[in-house]
Order: sequence, then C-alpha cells, then structure tokens
Amino acid sequence: MPDTLETIFSPGGVLSSRLGDHFEPRAQQRDMALAVAKAFRERSHLLVEAGTGVGKSFAYLIPAIKRCLEHNEIVVIATNTIALQEQLMTKDIPLLAGLLDPDLPGDDDPSAEARPRLRPVLVKGRGNYVSVRRLKLASERQVKLLGDPAARRSLHVIEDWAYETKDGTLSTLPPLERPGVWDKVQSDSGNCMGRRCPTYEKCFYQNARRKMEAANLLVCNHALFFSDLALRSQDVGFLPQYHHVVLDEAHNAEDVASEHFGISLAEGRVMHLLTTLYHPRTGRGYLPQLQLMSKDSASVERAIRLVTDAADATRAFFESLIAESLKDAPTSDRFSSGPRTTRLRRAAIVPNILSPAMRDLSLRLKALKEAATGDADRFELNAYAIRAQMIGDECDALVDQAVPGSAYWIEVGGADDEGARYQKITLACAPIEVAPLLKERLFSREHSVVLTSATLSTARGEGAFEHSMKRLGCDGAATLQLGSPFDYARQARLIIDRSLPSPKASGHTDALARSVLHHVLETNGGAFVLFTSFATLNALSRRLRDRLSAHGITLLAQGLDGSRQAILERFRAEPNAVLFGAASFWQGVDVRGDALRNVIITKLPFEPPDRPLTQARVELIESRGGDAFREDSLPRAVIRFKQGFGRLIRSASDTGRVVVLDPRIATSGYGRAFLAALPKDVPVEEFPEADSYDPPFESE
Repeated sequence: MPDTLETIFSPGGVLSSRLGDHFEPRAQQRDMALAVAKAFRERSHLLVEAGTGVGKSFAYLIPAIKRCLEHNEIVVIATNTIALQEQLMTKDIPLLAGLLDPDLPGDDDPSAEARPRLRPVLVKGRGNYVSVRRLKLASERQVKLLGDPAARRSLHVIEDWAYETKDGTLSTLPPLERPGVWDKVQSDSGNCMGRRCPTYEKCFYQNARRKMEAANLLVCNHALFFSDLALRSQDVGFLPQYHHVVLDEAHNAEDVASEHFGISLAEGRVMHLLTTLYHPRTGRGYLPQLQLMSKDSASVERAIRLVTDAADATRAFFESLIAESLKDAPTSDRFSSGPRTTRLRRAAIVPNILSPAMRDLSLRLKALKEAATGDADRFELNAYAIRAQMIGDECDALVDQAVPGSAYWIEVGGADDEGARYQKITLACAPIEVAPLLKERLFSREHSVVLTSATLSTARGEGAFEHSMKRLGCDGAATLQLGSPFDYARQARLIIDRSLPSPKASGHTDALARSVLHHVLETNGGAFVLFTSFATLNALSRRLRDRLSAHGITLLAQGLDGSRQAILERFRAEPNAVLFGAASFWQGVDVRGDALRNVIITKLPFEPPDRPLTQARVELIESRGGDAFREDSLPRAVIRFKQGFGRLIRSASDTGRVVVLDPRIATSGYGRAFLAALPKDVPVEEFPEADSYDPPFESE
C-alpha cells in the first residue's frame, strides 16, 4: 500500500526517516501537497502562493511522482531559472525517487517488474546540443569556413570537449573566444539527416529525444515550455503529450509566454546568418568553401552577390529604424548610450527592403541545394534557406503589423566605444494580453495546470489572486495562499526612509545617494541595493564607489563589474560588499546567512510608463472603461516589490532589514497596497525626516 501524502509529510513518515534531524514538519508544505494532488486528481487548475521556506518543490514533486508511479501518467515541471532546474534534477528528484520508487531486490511479486518506474529527464532545446556530424564537417572545412584564428581556436575547444562530454550540451562547454562558432556545430532541425545521418546512433540530441519520449517526469525551462505551446498551434510541438503541468516561479510566466507568442527580429541575428554564409572582410564563410567543391562556380558567385545585397539591405533597413526611433525622441535621448524603445503605432512606418532580399537569397540557396553533390551540403543549404525565408516572413509580419492584438516597437541598445552607431537594433511585437492565448492553448485542454511561486498575490485574503488569474487567463482556478514558516517578526524589519523627496522632484538623485550611503554604512555593507533603472544605478555607482571603498566596502555594480553570476559570487565571498542590481536581481537570487543582511529598495518598482507593452495595456484597459493604474500598474508593482523584499530572508536563521527609499509607500494612498502584501507581522519603522547624517553631494 503506497504511503499517503499525510503520512509522507508527518513525523515518522518516509521523509522524516530519510532526512533525520534535517526534517521539519511544515503544515504549509503538507497543505500545498494535498491541494496539488487534488488538482492532479480532478484535472483542474490551481494557483499556489507558497512563502519562502515552505519547501514547495517537495510539495509538488511528491504528488507528481505519485501520479507517475501509481497512474502511469506524464508530468511536466517548468521552471524559470537554471538554478532551480539543477536543484530538482540533482538533489530533489533523486532523493524523492529513492523514497517513493525504491528498488525491490528479491521481490517475489511477478508484477513488480511491470509496474511503472520513475523516469525523470531534463529536457533542453535542440540548439543546446552539439551535432557530431556538423562538428566534423566544420573541422574539415575550417580554413575557408572560419574567418580568424580565434574562431578556429574556439572550434578546437569544442572538438576537445566533444570527446569528453557525457550529454553534449552547452551546460558543460568551456567559454569560447568566439561564441558564434557554436552556430556552425549545433544540432538544427533544418539540416538534420535523421536516420540517414552517419552519426545517428551516437547523436546527443537523438539520444536525448529518445530518453524524453520514454520519460514520465520531464523538467524544462519556461522558454522551452512556452515555445512548445506556441508551436502546437502549427502541430509541430516538441514535448510529448502530458497529463499535468507544474509551472514553478510562475510570476515570470506571463513575460516568457508573451515573448514566445510574439516576434523579434534583431539586426545581429540577420547579420550573423549573412556573415556565416560569406564574410566580405575575410572572404571566408560557408559559400566560399562550397565554391571549391562545386562545378558550377557561377551559381555560388551569384549567391555570394545576393548575400552582399542582403547585407546592404539589412544595414539600410535597421538604420531607417534608428532614424524612426529618433524622430520624436527628446534631445537628451539622441545622445544617450542607454537602451530605449519606441512604439510603432501604425504599419509600414519604414520601407521593407529586407524581406525581398532575404527571399531572393533563400531561393538561390534552395537552387544550390538541388545542385549540391553531397548530402552534407544539401542539408546545410536547406537550413540556411529556411532561416533566410523565416527572416523575410517575420520582417513582413512586423512591418505590416500583421499579428492582431499586439504592440509593436523598435528597441535600440547601447552604443559602441566611439558612440558612432548602435550595436543592437530590434524590431519586435508581443501580444498585449497573453491571457486569451493561454486560456485557449493551456487552460482549456485536458491536463491539469499548477502555478506556484512565492509571489502570485497582491494582498492577503479574498481577491488576492485576481490580478494573476486575469493576466494568465485562468479565471476560476482554485487558489491557495500559504504564508512562510519563517518568523518575520523576529527575523526582519522594514524601514521606510521618509527623508527623501519624491522620485520626480529636483535633487532626488543627490538625496538618494546620501541615503544609500547612510543605510549601507549602517550595516557595514552586506547589502543589496535594488534599482528600477540602469541610469540611476550607474549614476550612484559613480558617486559612491570611492566613498564606500574608503570605508572598506567593495561596490559591485551590475553591468559594470562583471557578469551577473560573477558579481554574485564575489558578493557571497566578501562579508562587507554591497551589490547594486537592477532587473534580474529583484528575483531568483538566493543569498543565505550574514552575507546579505540589508536590502535597500531605491524606488517602488512601477513599470516605465513609456514601455510599449505597458502603454498598450493601459490603452486597452481604459478603452474598456477600466482604471489601468489600479487594475494593472499597481498590482504588477506590488508583486515585484514582494520579490525584492523576499531577497532578505532565505532561511530560518537569516536576519536583517529591508529599507525603502521611496516616501510614496508612506505618503500615498496606494502605498498601503505594498505594505498589505508583505508577510504578516513584519515590524515597520519610519526613518527620521532629518537628513543631517551626511553632507549633500555636489550636483553633477
């Protein structure tokens, strides 16, 4: 008789026997597991907010494993971060599999061998896998294929790694001098030879796919899950049919779904394809090496000319987008190196000279494919032709604004060292609302869906999940709100600094710098300072770096002092460091112990009002007669504020404080919404209004 969920989570159950002194009975964890099991059983939908420390991964994994074993069903678990996927695959699932699906040597029951066994697998996208055949081809043709010694050195790194790797995925590949070389050796559906491939039996991707098709517990990331969901409308889905879905870190689900239901065309992506085919500076690329093997060199020359024409069209097209983005921009933005977005409110805002050029190139590549002498080149040319055609089709859809219910925009990212031109230009669109799409493609199917996160609600009690249900399209789903088992009354305190002027007031940056310095020194570092814009982060980094250094405190600024992971590791290692972070540091970062004892929130995290999707949502809500601020802007900011607050207490022994430097949390009517969403019993203090603790900075 299998153990019931109640006994599994009870003292004396299999969990306590395995974990020993590390076992801690948590009513919240048991209640979540029972609710998840009910949703699975009834094929219904459930939203669970489980506070930090509940142990939500066990609370959904145990019911999921029981469905796999006791009902022979397939469960997909999708997370947003690699760290959580690794935790599930290397720690949680192996531990629970040993408890719930133990080997039974000597079992006399003849049905024991036939009973379902747990078969977990980590599912990765195809582009994560090296193609042994393509790697060999690139190695044979490297002199004409790769333009410089650094690219060839990168290829040799991949070759050395390929002899040792167990799974053939990017996760174990060493850093490359030229990361773009991976594109020439990765597995690609467009040039896959299938069973005709001479390396089919040892193909890393095909082996992984066979394991996936035999698995009953699949772990993947949100990007792969929503990409599969978008493809299913075209009957080309990647994942097998499943009975249940768990979306962990579900507060990110809307943004990831929006990205995968939208279209994005970057100049860098187009130029990468073109320079892979032919690089005019080096004279190398796929087509020049093809020319050496083809009897019809004139056809290859024509293809090279079309690549050159397409490159000219690409530069002209994206330069016209830059000009359009600057047309109505303030003077200050014209000379800024920071990123900016410009919404496109009507179709055909610039001439589409890119699509015809890419279609001509695609047709020429298809003609070359028919004339190619070997299978390897036929499949390579097919893949390149498909990519060129796809770029043309996507450009048509974006310029013509052919996707209904979407917002369209130009995104221009930072300038090069001379400031002469921009490095990243993207034309994109995304659905204004993903709820109708998710309702149709996810929540109206036969499977159950469980969404869980520490931040899904905007308040405590009735109506707490209304915003999440509305934006995700799961109206009518069951909800469960579980507080954290941590003692916030003892472990944390919230300090509201009312000494600052409003964020829009003159002199705010000077006052913010003074307050950040004061509160960092109060705890002698050990602080995260969370920003809502990189412009403010960079400005305060310049002002405070030397001052903090004079106090023996190392400043680590996102975007200035290394990669996200590198500065996080340095922060953990240095007891008095301070980390300035924006965007991704508000969530998904786990620093336990005394290394993080102070979280400073510089501004309430409202989305920028000029963000195209934000503008479009506001207009849509107001066109229906709604209040966009109360219905959308405020709930989104509250959830993100909860994410920032949640960085502080990550274990039962953590202590510290969260400081809010935006006085609106205390002075505005809507400020109460932020306070009401915090864990129960958090002590709230107000900082004195006098600012005599440090002399003013001189304005820059």
